[in-house]
Amino acid sequence: MKNILTAFLFIFCSSVYAQEMKMPKSESVKPVQTIYTCPMHPEIQLDKPGNCPKCGMKLIKKKPKSPPAKHNEMQMPMKDTPKKRKNMEETKGRTVRYDLYIADTTVTFGKKSKRAIAVNGQIPMPTLTFTQGDTAEIYVHNNLDEKTSLHWHGLFLPNKMDGVPFLTQMPIKPHSTYVYKFPIVQHGTHWYHSHSMFQEQIGMYGAFIMNKRVEGDIPTIPIVLSEWTDMKPEEVQRSLKNANDWFAIQKGTTQSYAEAIRTGHFKTKLTNEWKRMNAMDVSDVYYDTFLINGKNQQSHPQFKAGDKVRLRIANGGASDYFWLTYSGGKITVVATDGNDVEPVEVDRLIIAVSETYDVVVTIPENKSYEFLVTPEDRTKSASLWLGKGEKVPAQKLPKLKYFAGMKMMNDMMDMSGNMIEMDGMKMQNQVMDMNTVMYPEITGEENPKTASKKESMPGMQMPNDKSMAGMNMAADNPDIVTLNYGMLRDPKKTTLPKGPWKELKFDLTGNMNRYVWTLDNKTVSESDKILIKKGENVRIIMFNNSMMRHPMHLHGHDFRVLNGQGENAPMKNIIDIMPMERDTIEFAANEAGGDWFFHCHILYHMMSGMGRVFSYENSPPNPELPNPEMAYRMLKADDRALYPMARVGIESNGSDGEIMLSNTRYRFTTEWRIGFDKVNGYESESHLGRYIGRNQWLFPYVGWDFRKRTVDPMEKNIFGQSLAPGNNVFGQRNSKNFRQVFHLGLQYTLPMLVVADASVDHKGNVRFQLMREDVPISKRLRFQFMVNTDKEYMAGFRYIMTKYFALSTHYDSDMGYGGGITLNY
Repeated sequence: MKNILTAFLFIFCSSVYAQEMKMPKSESVKPVQTIYTCPMHPEIQLDKPGNCPKCGMKLIKKKPKSPPAKHNEMQMPMKDTPKKRKNMEETKGRTVRYDLYIADTTVTFGKKSKRAIAVNGQIPMPTLTFTQGDTAEIYVHNNLDEKTSLHWHGLFLPNKMDGVPFLTQMPIKPHSTYVYKFPIVQHGTHWYHSHSMFQEQIGMYGAFIMNKRVEGDIPTIPIVLSEWTDMKPEEVQRSLKNANDWFAIQKGTTQSYAEAIRTGHFKTKLTNEWKRMNAMDVSDVYYDTFLINGKNQQSHPQFKAGDKVRLRIANGGASDYFWLTYSGGKITVVATDGNDVEPVEVDRLIIAVSETYDVVVTIPENKSYEFLVTPEDRTKSASLWLGKGEKVPAQKLPKLKYFAGMKMMNDMMDMSGNMIEMDGMKMQNQVMDMNTVMYPEITGEENPKTASKKESMPGMQMPNDKSMAGMNMAADNPDIVTLNYGMLRDPKKTTLPKGPWKELKFDLTGNMNRYVWTLDNKTVSESDKILIKKGENVRIIMFNNSMMRHPMHLHGHDFRVLNGQGENAPMKNIIDIMPMERDTIEFAANEAGGDWFFHCHILYHMMSGMGRVFSYENSPPNPELPNPEMAYRMLKADDRALYPMARVGIESNGSDGEIMLSNTRYRFTTEWRIGFDKVNGYESESHLGRYIGRNQWLFPYVGWDFRKRTVDPMEKNIFGQSLAPGNNVFGQRNSKNFRQVFHLGLQYTLPMLVVADASVDHKGNVRFQLMREDVPISKRLRFQFMVNTDKEYMAGFRYIMTKYFALSTHYDSDMGYGGGITLNY
């Protein structure tokens, strides 16, 4: 028995030893070296912790790759466990940290070296990548000498993390660190940007990508579109507020009388000004260049024939819409604003400010194909080249037909400045693009000399009445398929949960001349918060009663765009509302509470007041706002800001000029005339008033008038009239030699943009005056005139050389003829 037991133990041990000898060497335990790498620059691999030498981000531990599961030296089958899913399991529930270092820098994107803001040393800001289920932990190190903030555009997150200074948090102080931490509960292409003043315009924008837990294998490229101006954005806003037409001169879009006569559109120009409208405008600002991921030209040569590429595109521009076209064939749209849509093939699409689209393109051959990005005003472009080899350029978009657009604008707006809604026509969801009349590639080249009346708006034959009966909206080139919202269909049902409904209606309103943008003629500072209740559904109906597109953005929520797709209406957080459109969106008020911004995402429109605040009733106090009343006053201060303007003429007969300080509703002006000849003396007149009405055509004011002159009774002007004091047309003494009075007055903008001014001073003297300062004779030549009942008159010209400098000449009934220069600010 003992021998049998001994033999059994010997055989067992031998078997175990033999199995151990067969074990592969790879399964023997080896010490694992810890490697530290950068999330943004994976090529950086160090054996010690620290910061990335390229961007300064904190290095993280690189996870070692796990060997494949084996059984008896054979790899086990991985049914339903692809590599993507395995990576998902490894990252599910993880906390992903980014460190963002915000600092001043200098760039030369345009013609000059200018100040910009870089994050981790780059523009745009780093692409932040997460997987649904992660927790984002983002350390923002503000190394600026000014306050800042970051808004996570389109994300569902706690209200205090939304990143709107003075609304959801206090701004991040200079040289301090703030931590944003929130769960990643969704997926898709989004982006992030500064919500402080104009910082977004000078570099503070970047892609924010949230991957699904299981993503497809198609190669993906995050793309951020943007624009650059060498002008400080604060100066851009001031110029817009003061109706400076330098941007139109730079674009070549002044639509002057000389241009109108040359192209056969003199009547169109007269009608335009008779209706008190300025020239047709597409994109407010002139930009020096346009950028794709921080460069005007980008190249990705790694793709070959047959490859498909998914482009995750975010429009990070401050004010430009972009046309997207591709030389390699169709563009397949698969998602918008982070939400999947049923694939739709188009030839081109326009992406609104702050909007995102995921598109798929194919590389047809082993060549380099251009994905062309063109701003709406078609002044310049930027290119993304996909593939390697001979370059295949996309067709450039031709210059817009501005006078055709002006004629359309004349037809669509009444004498009161309101858009005319046409009977039997539903303008919504970009389905009918009224700007089509301006697109030569659709409606043909402009040829007014031979065009008949019916052909003056090719592709859009308008009836004589206000009905749309018989209107032909068919494009002359039906082969070009352009995306519109009506084509978007969510693959899932998006109907809102049952609950009470709240319906709101807004007119999108504005004044281009004074650059005031509003909802129902009220800015953020002039309106109260809109209270909503958790659990209710909110429907918003918006009518665009202006001639500008407005990309309206709702923070913290997605909304359904009612576009005829029924239960499968697409979900978005941006809706582009074209002129004359009436669009409807609806969203579920499902957040825990707080204040959420709803605003036009054109930066300069938002800063002018175009927005509202949705506020959940009975919200708990926001710990980020220790003094919420003071914070809300600071938020309202943006659209109440004062903007200065000055014009100083220095000519041979004297100096005349004006200084103005104005905001949304109020204006203070002081003007003067000083004669270089002592007998002509000097005079000054000041007004303080408030604009009334949506169009701001009415301006009541109070003011004072002071003048002192010494005139020879025998002196006469060029028309033989005496320059000595006499009676005005009302038989009252006009006190030309000496005047020191207070007066009340009223200015009103008449047809042809002539300003009528009636006033009475404290001595009972009445004066009536007509004037205009900016009649566009040619691209750079401006005419001005003034005549009043005191028998004073003036006429002159300015030839604009630069934004701040012009040659000028004028004749003044009191001071005679002069020529020289005029400085503008």
